[in-house]
Amino acid sequence: MTTLDVITMGRCSVDLYGQQIGSRLEDIASFAKSVGGSPTNIAIGTSRLGLKSGLITRVGDEQMGRFVLEQLAREGVATKGVVTDKERLTALVLLSVENDKTFPLIFYRDNCADSALEAVDVDEDFVLSAKSLLVTGTHFAKANTDAAQRKAMAIAKANGRKIIIDIDYRPNLWGLAGHAAGEERYIKSDKVTAHLQSILADCDLIIGTEEEVHIAGGTEDTLEALRIIRSYSKGAIVLKRGPMGCVVYPEAIPSSLEGGIIGKGFPIEVYNVLGAGDAFMSGFLRGWLRDEPYETCATYANACGAFAVSRLLCSPEYATFEELQYFLKHGSKHLALRKDEDINHIHWATTRRAQPNQILSFAIDHRKQLEDMADKVGASREKIAPFKRLAMQAIGKVSGGKAGFGTLLDDTYGREAMFDAAKLGLWIGRPLEQPGSRPLRFEFTQDVGARLVDWPVTHTIKCLAFYHPDDPQEMKDEQSAKLRDLYTTARKVGRELLVEIIASKNGPMDKNTIARAMTELYTLGIKPDWWKLEPQVVPAAWDEIGKVIDANDPHCRGIVLLGLEAPEEELAKGFAAVAGKKYVKGFAVGRTIFNEAALNWLAEKITDDQAVNMMADKFAKLVHIWDNAQGKK
Repeated sequence: MTTLDVITMGRCSVDLYGQQIGSRLEDIASFAKSVGGSPTNIAIGTSRLGLKSGLITRVGDEQMGRFVLEQLAREGVATKGVVTDKERLTALVLLSVENDKTFPLIFYRDNCADSALEAVDVDEDFVLSAKSLLVTGTHFAKANTDAAQRKAMAIAKANGRKIIIDIDYRPNLWGLAGHAAGEERYIKSDKVTAHLQSILADCDLIIGTEEEVHIAGGTEDTLEALRIIRSYSKGAIVLKRGPMGCVVYPEAIPSSLEGGIIGKGFPIEVYNVLGAGDAFMSGFLRGWLRDEPYETCATYANACGAFAVSRLLCSPEYATFEELQYFLKHGSKHLALRKDEDINHIHWATTRRAQPNQILSFAIDHRKQLEDMADKVGASREKIAPFKRLAMQAIGKVSGGKAGFGTLLDDTYGREAMFDAAKLGLWIGRPLEQPGSRPLRFEFTQDVGARLVDWPVTHTIKCLAFYHPDDPQEMKDEQSAKLRDLYTTARKVGRELLVEIIASKNGPMDKNTIARAMTELYTLGIKPDWWKLEPQVVPAAWDEIGKVIDANDPHCRGIVLLGLEAPEEELAKGFAAVAGKKYVKGFAVGRTIFNEAALNWLAEKITDDQAVNMMADKFAKLVHIWDNAQGKK
């Protein structure tokens, strides 16, 4: 029984993209890391478009190989066919965007893991679990990888599976060009032509650029090359024509290139062509494997290619099906799709890392409060950092390694505690605001981009604003501008953002107060992944808040409740008030849990273990109250 739509096969690498645009590769100062390699990109691209995909390749038994496997799992790609090679390293590729026509790249593939793929790595049951198999031209360049792909093709053909070939011609990977010629797309070679033609008869779908059609056909006359390919194969041929989109030839080759089936094209600013063909293939397969008309397949392909050439990276930038559908319905006023905030938000929200359905957090990002406690009992402020590590032990006693637990920790005193939190597998939020600031100011530096680039990608930015919708306009403008800058930066560096709003300290509260505040921020284009909100004066306020999120960002991950040092009985009422509210996903409570333990431990009245147990007991009670309010046993 088939459970997958497509299995792709061949190259797998870690791509290191130069982040300085318009620079020679020699001058690149920093790189962005992503999963790469044509068939691996296609496996991810098709999965994002709603197909069920798998991959056959090899990765190294090291950190880069594990990165690839973990990212494939996050993307929903079946990895049963990915072999971990104990002897070889995962391939690397270095790339840059020098200008709109020059994209230098270097392949680090000397005896790499995927190039050692062998026929023995091809599992028949895995191949048969898919409706189709995609092979790539480059992996016919070596005897062992050639044998592996031919074995998979033989299994697929014998069992009625569709076979797709991405001609994927890289002359230097066939040994026809030097290491510095990774960008080279065409060098005539009778040997490569003969090799490719030996497998065309078994292919149901053949896709390539004009240069790739030339190498497969053995002539630089495109129409003639298409006719030669047709003489070998009855499969549909798709000619990729760059900015002109593509043409599909299901049967006989017409008298002109335009005589085939043409999908809708999309004018776009070319930012980076690398990986665009893999995005194109992903879009085409989304239609083809769902038996859509060729016009639809071509339109999907052209649109997915447009997304890719408008963005920097390969697979991380590929469209999701929701994103694709939005673009096809609404279009974009931007030739550079990376500048379209609505599309980018859908992309971000549909590709970000998964999070638990609830976040139960012990917040101990407090700085001033703990400093005041230490000063009050005459303790050194240097004791605050080790106390926060005790708090992590308390969380560990309650969480027991289960998902759905978290913490808020600061950079001032929480550095070592963050290492502990990571080992516990906790969701981690980190504050940026200067404690107590109104109007909002950031701690340490107002250049948050320089600060955030050092943060792990799994850490969530947390920012508290004392924001009331009835504040003077000048105050609101200053605070919202800060939040807008932070939101823009968070998206640029790829970190999730939690915005905490406390309004009760600066004006009256009714059922619409927080909803109004959130609406004002949404109107400015600020769409945080999370909100952290105070308990509301009336339960109806939560309904108004839910309506605002529904109207502005149904992709919002949700809301966590803050505590404001409330006693347990008050928090219990707050938890009960949000029972059943779809956007409320947990709590982040601090002083209710740690106040007593902190004062006594800083004063040296209790031991480390006693402090841990005291905090664990209080945290466990809050978790129990939350679970009861949510109807959990």
